[in-house]
Formats: sequence, C-alpha cells, structure tokens
Amino acid sequence: MADPLILFMPSGKRGRFPEGTTVLEAARQLGVYVESVCGGRGICGRCQVEVQEGQFAKHGITSAQEHLSPFGAKEQRYAEKRELKPGRRLSCSATIQGDLVIDIPQDVQINAQIIRKAADTRVFERKPAVQLCYVEVDEPDMHKPLGDLDRLKEALERDWGFSNILVDQYLYPQVQAILRKGKWAVTAAIHKDEETAQASMIALWPGLHNEAWGIACDIGSTTIAMHLVSLLSGHVVASAGTSNPQIRFGEDLMSRVSYVMMNPDGREAMTRAVREAVDDLIGKVCEESGANRNDILDAVFVGNPIMHHLFLGIDPTELGGAPFALAVSGAVHTWADDLGLGANKGCRVYVIPCIAGHVGADAAAAALSEGPHRQDEMMLLVDVGTNAEIVLGNSERVVAASSPTGPAFEGAEISGGQRAAPGAIERVRIDPETLEPRFKVIGCDLWSNESGFAEAVSKTGVTGICGSGIIEIVAEMYLSGIISEDGVIDGALAAKSPRIVSSGRTFSYVLNDGDPRITVTQNDVRAIQLAKAALYAGIKLLMDKLGIDHVDAIRFAGAFGSFIDPKYAMVLGLIPDCDLSKVSAVGNAAGTGARMALVNRDYRREIENTVRRIEKIETALEPDFQSHFVAAMALPNKADPFPELAKAVRLPPRKVLTEGATGRRRREGGRRSRS
Repeated sequence: MADPLILFMPSGKRGRFPEGTTVLEAARQLGVYVESVCGGRGICGRCQVEVQEGQFAKHGITSAQEHLSPFGAKEQRYAEKRELKPGRRLSCSATIQGDLVIDIPQDVQINAQIIRKAADTRVFERKPAVQLCYVEVDEPDMHKPLGDLDRLKEALERDWGFSNILVDQYLYPQVQAILRKGKWAVTAAIHKDEETAQASMIALWPGLHNEAWGIACDIGSTTIAMHLVSLLSGHVVASAGTSNPQIRFGEDLMSRVSYVMMNPDGREAMTRAVREAVDDLIGKVCEESGANRNDILDAVFVGNPIMHHLFLGIDPTELGGAPFALAVSGAVHTWADDLGLGANKGCRVYVIPCIAGHVGADAAAAALSEGPHRQDEMMLLVDVGTNAEIVLGNSERVVAASSPTGPAFEGAEISGGQRAAPGAIERVRIDPETLEPRFKVIGCDLWSNESGFAEAVSKTGVTGICGSGIIEIVAEMYLSGIISEDGVIDGALAAKSPRIVSSGRTFSYVLNDGDPRITVTQNDVRAIQLAKAALYAGIKLLMDKLGIDHVDAIRFAGAFGSFIDPKYAMVLGLIPDCDLSKVSAVGNAAGTGARMALVNRDYRREIENTVRRIEKIETALEPDFQSHFVAAMALPNKADPFPELAKAVRLPPRKVLTEGATGRRRREGGRRSRS
C-alpha cells in the first residue's frame, strides 16, 4: 500500500511519508515552515499543528485525529507546564499513521503570511447611515403623563426631524436609567439607511457621546482585511488583516463547496471559522486605535459569492454547479449581534449586493471604487485570485465574468510556491546572455547578487516564490529564451547554463541553488499557463460581448494585484495589450468600495443600481471560450497582437519547441511578429 498522503495548509504542499514519520520531519522535507526552537524536544511549543478532520475530495484525503499517533509523553508534559489548546498537537512528537490534512495555526507562526491590504488615502463625502443625536429631554410631569421614551422621541423629532422612530428591543429596559444618569440629556444613535426608510434608535448614552465607529471588511477566499472608520470624520483609524481560516477546508472555492457537501457540519464549521476571524480583527483594530467595541454602530461587508454565503450562514452548495444560483443576490441588512460579532448590540450590518453566480459583492465593491460605469473610456477591472473576477465597460454598458484561475498565482500547485511571507521571492530578473538570475525577497531591499544580501536574509532565509515572483520568473524565462512561446523549457540550453537541468523527460530552471534549492519545473510553467489562459479567455469573451478589440485602461484590484508588475503581467499574457502607462494597481479596491458604502449611504444606492445594470457572462457556456483559452496558452498570446507591449519590451525571437518521435526536442525558428 502507498505511504500516507500528508497535505499542509495553508501552503498547499503535500507528499507521501512512511508511517512513524513525525509531522515536523514531513514538514521540513516539503519545505513547509514550522517553527522549532528547541530542536524537537517538546519544550518550546512553537511546532504546534492541528488536524483538519473530514473528507477532502479534491485531494483524495480522509483526514482524522486517529491518523496521528496517540498523545505522547512530551506532549503531556508540555500541556501540563504550558498550554496546549484542544485539538493541538506538537509536530515534533506526533507521528503519521494515515492520510492527514495538517493546519499550521497562525498564532504560532513567526514567519506568518503578510496580509497586504492597507486602506487607500482617498477621502469621501460623508453621509453615513448612522447619526449621533444629542437631545435634552423634558423631565416627567404629572400633568403630562407621557412616557420617558415617548418624550425622548418627541425631542428627537423637535431637534433632529426624526419622526415615528423605531426602537431596538434591547433598549426598552435601559431607557429610564440612561435618561436619569444623563440628567435628562442623552445621545441617541439613529440608523436611517434609505431616505424613505423609517429611522431606528439603535444605541443610547447618557450625556454627550461623540464616539461612533464603523467597520469595512473584505472577506477574501485567502485573506480578510478590515478597516475601522470614524463615522464622524470618515477617516480610517486602524486596519488589520489575517489569513482566512477556511483555507484549511480547501484552497479554492470549489474545494470548500465540496467540503460542505461531503461533511454534515462543514457549513457550520466554515461559518464559525470566518466569523471568529472577523471578530478577532475587530479586537485588533479596536486595540490599535483605542476604540471601544460598544461604539461600533455600523458595518459593511463584501466577499465573493461563496464567502458571502458562508459568512451569512447560507449553504453554498447551489453555487457548486450550474446554474450557480445565489440564495440572495441583493443587498443584505442584518445585525452584527446575529452574526456573533462583538460590537454595540444595535450595530447594523450592510452586505453589498452580488453581481451574479461567481461574481460577488467584492467585485461590485471594486466597481464602486474604480467606477468604470462613471466614465467614457473602456476600463478593465481585474481582481486576480483563486477565482478571478472581471468587470469591463464604461458609462454606456458594463459586463462582468468570473474565471477559475485556481491557486497557482498564490503559490499553491507550484513546486517552490508559497504565499507572501518574509523570505519569499517576489522580484526576478534573468540575464539573457548568461541565463543567471537575480532576485529580491520580501523583507529585504537588496538583490540577491548585491553585497550583504546573505546577511540581510539570514533570519528568514530564502523560502520560496510568492505570486508576483511566479509571474516574473515565467515572463523572464520567456524573455531570455529559456522557454518557448508555447511554454516549453528549452533543454538544449543545458549546454549553455548549469541552471537548465534535466527532470526526467522535461527540464527545469534552477532559480536558487542554495538552501533550499528552488527550481521552476515544466509542470510549474504549465500551471501558470493554465491559470493565465483561463483569465485571458474570460477577458476576451467580455471584449467580444462589447464588440471591442482593445481596452483603454486596466486596473488590478486586490492585494495580489498590488504587487504585480504590469509589464510582466502583459508579457505573460495575463491581460490584453494596452498602453502600459494606463495599467495600474489599485490595491484593495473591494475594501475601498466597502468603506465608501460605510461612510456614505448614497454609494449603497449607486452600487445597488449599478449591479442591476451589469450584464453577467457565464464563461462556461460561451462557445468561443475554448478557442480563446487555447490561444492564450501561448506567451503572450498565439492569436492577439501586443503592439503596445512591443514598444516597451523587446520580445524574443519566435521559438516553438515540440517533441519528436524519440523524445528529443527540435526547434522551429523565426522572429515573433510585433504587430
């Protein structure tokens, strides 16, 4: 029988190991970073791991606690002297007894993933759905037998114009005590989302109270980003991010849907995980800013459809297959307390509407932020993730689609791939003459060929390649002639450079010859080609729908998009040809859109109306998708010209490598056309 299969999350690295191998040793052999200060003696506790139980259909794994050795003496001793949370094991002690999905908890990782989703600095006109209203209330009068709450309502109508106010149930028992504590002067928080809606009193304080906060949160499939915003000024006072803990249930969205389908408590487990992560972030932004949770009165959330459904506690199974039916597509209004979030008991939650199927509230929020529907030029908005979301259009017409790019751009399914963390290679250059590389890693400003680089990265080491580095290494391999336009690594170059090495019937490129040895294999190149072709084919379908052959501007949204070099994205063929000066990263546009909807309720109406106008294209049903996909497998593209790119980059001579009858490679020459 085959050795047990072990999958480590969130890195996605996997391998087979003999029974009796410690989890720590398996992690080390796969290049998964697990802290172990004490050298495996069970003293430091930094090597803690968790077993994720259930059936993981995508990986063919049924994982269970019983597939680890029983609790050992080292673990018992550590648990008695320190603390070992329920379900945690020490990887230096626990040994493999069967197939496992192992999660590396975020709280024990020193070299944890960097969550790069800061707020932008734009300032928006303020018109929040929540308003603080200070009033002085008439004292009780035996000649006017009107209740305390009714006199409070009269004062709010007299001074602020709010009539027929609804009152949150939890406030009824508190009103009299608050009025008397404030000596008949109080501050009421009034929620009124729409002009025609009835106003609601959601919080009440004695005397003058001038603290009111809101949160804007983008729940991504990989990361969650949150901003704490003053509802009085509109300014962001704190931001925080974390990995989405649902990664342990599946790297991509369909894996998570499969987990729900195959595990009876799968939906509840993922809903609980994401809500707890969001609540932890609320704690972090409050701690950073000094804000009180009880002063958080409003919240706006965005996410792709599956994240949207799981956060709201909705089974996402229907999104796992055609016709990809959403349980709810319009805006959602609810309470933070009902979602288990620590805020004021009356805190309202607004969830931006989804566009359709697999184009969610995050894409809608990004569209709100960048506004293709507000301008004349044809703008392409792309959020590159495990499921890329694409919006294209202008003030006349807007279309949208999703494209299943998978986790390759985030490091999964790439031999040396990893998520963005200190030590990860994020920039790559290859000398076209010598084929020698140089690179930069996260956390160091020096290139690898510069003096002092080794000392500068001594703490983290060089650990792998993150998304932006993966794009650049493949593009640079193409520009330097290492791979053909069809993505085949040229084995003939092994005679020219020791960087080209044989890997069975194919060849690989050695990017880092140190420890660890990091190579780019033929399978790695293929994984990137498949991901980028899926994205480009989706973009082409939208262009076809609008009857255009070029776009005027391109915006990369999302944390990953912020660190993509537009030039290399175009060399790779990730995006269509465009004037490079009109291609830019816009950061966490979804988070910005959420913040806009938080500070100004008019933006809520704008995106609700815009979403109704956007035409959704289902790529899987389009007959031209396959032909666009095949053409997009080439670098940059087999069919489409890239004249704007050719102005900025010297594209290599055309070189198509094919397999001969004996497995030897032959070369077909000719220069690549630039028009």
